[in-house]
Order: sequence, then C-alpha cells, then structure tokens
Amino acid sequence: MSETSPAIRLPEGSTDCHFHIYGPADRFPYVTGERYSPRGDATLADAFALWERMGVSRGVIVHASTAGEDNAVTFEALKRYPDRLRAVAVLDPGVSDRRLDELTDAGFRGVRINLIRQDGQVMSNRGTSLDDLRKLAPRIAERGWHAQLWVECSDLAEAAPELDRLPLTYVVDHMCRTMADKGADHPDYLAFLDRLRSGRYWTKISGADRNTRIGRPYADTRSFMQAIVAAAPKQVVWGSDWPHVGHTPETVPEMTDLLAILMECVPDDSTRRQILIDNPKRLYGFD
Repeated sequence: MSETSPAIRLPEGSTDCHFHIYGPADRFPYVTGERYSPRGDATLADAFALWERMGVSRGVIVHASTAGEDNAVTFEALKRYPDRLRAVAVLDPGVSDRRLDELTDAGFRGVRINLIRQDGQVMSNRGTSLDDLRKLAPRIAERGWHAQLWVECSDLAEAAPELDRLPLTYVVDHMCRTMADKGADHPDYLAFLDRLRSGRYWTKISGADRNTRIGRPYADTRSFMQAIVAAAPKQVVWGSDWPHVGHTPETVPEMTDLLAILMECVPDDSTRRQILIDNPKRLYGFD
C-alpha cells in the first residue's frame, strides 16, 4: 500500500503513536467487508517505508479488531523490532495470565476499549468493551498497562465516574473523537481537557480527517488540537492513523495534510519535540 510522499518531514526520533497493520493476508488473515476493514494488505514494511519519507523513527501499533485474532500480526512485529515498536492490544477478558505476560514482554502497553458513537449511533461493536475492561483492569494494571479509549467527549463524561474508580491511566483516541461542529468550548470537551490537566489522562492529536465536517484540509478541527496542546502539552502524543481504514477512496487523507495541521497547531519547536519524541518515551517506555 503506497501513499504520496509528504512534503513535511518530522524531527529525528519522532514517534507515530497510532497506526495499524494488516496482513499479509496469507499469513495473518484479517476481516474484510466491514466498515473498518482494510482495503488490502497494509504491512509493517509499508509503514516503515512511509516513516522513512516522514522522518519517523518509532511507532505504536494499535491492533485493530479487524486485523486478526489474538493480536498475532502485531505480536510478531514487536518480536522482530523490539526497539522500534510498542503496541496496544484487543483483549478478551478470559485471556490467560501467561498470554498477558507474553504480550507485556513483547512490548504491549495498553488495551483499546471501544465506546465509540457518532451522532448518537454506534459505529462498531467489535473489540474490547467497557464491561470487559472492568474484568481486565486489575490484571493489566499490575503489568503497567493503560486503557486506550475510543470515545466521544460526551460519552467519556458519562463513563468517567466509573473509569476513575479503576486503577488505570487512560489514553483517549483522536482528540476525543468529537465532531468539529460540536465545538471545542462544549462543556463535555472542556471536561475532557480538565482530565488531561489532571495527569491521569492522555490523548492523541490524530484523527482530524475523522472529526471534520468540512473535509480537507480539516480547518474546522484546529481549535480542538490547539486547545489540547494549550491545556496539557505533557499529556499529548501524535499519530498518523495510517492506513486510514473506514474512509471511502474519495476521503482517504493525504499525509501532507495531516502533518500540515500538526505544524500549524503546534508551531513551537520545543513543544512539537515534546509531543513527538519525549512524551512517547514516557508513555510507552521507549529507551
């Protein structure tokens, strides 16, 4: 899977903290025909080729619920490149302690929890649920894992009292996956920003292409990214969300647009390096 070479290059040591890999299908079969299924193989080699053009050194694979069973494709990638990669898993609450230890030793550092709705509609029923997290929380906490939340800001506000009782740190996907016309001044979004300030929550400034209502170059999402960086720059990482599953061929983003909005919303070089280099080291345990 190829992508146009971006015109913007990131500083040496940058980390892509949210990308997915799929296949090769003959070795790691993936789910086809669903909203978040890939359009074809999107392998680690493809990701590395894109990183070479972008200036990315390391990354965090978010194992997709459509990427195959038992985190296998991601597990193999971590075993091959332990210095360059970390990962977030999809887990069944019945997973054995032995398997959790194997995943931890390989470089898994979190589990992704699916709470995602858009405009009140459930977008996917796949993956690990909040009910699953209740059962998993003590076991993953003792292994130093966090919970990565795929959630919109109002749904986060509803779930937060229960989440806060669990012994976990949280990483919130895609700027809290809130559609741009809701406004970064919405009370539930302001509450999300307060959670970042607390130091227990993190977020990824990714997904501008998913949160926009107007399309490229995603100008309506800038205020959200700017608000996040202003609120808690030490609690922020960046991700490409490559290979952009769930888009139509017409709406698949160009990496140049995604990098451009990052540069516009984080113009200070020191803050940008913190988000791209220093914060991922703390969150994911890169040396």
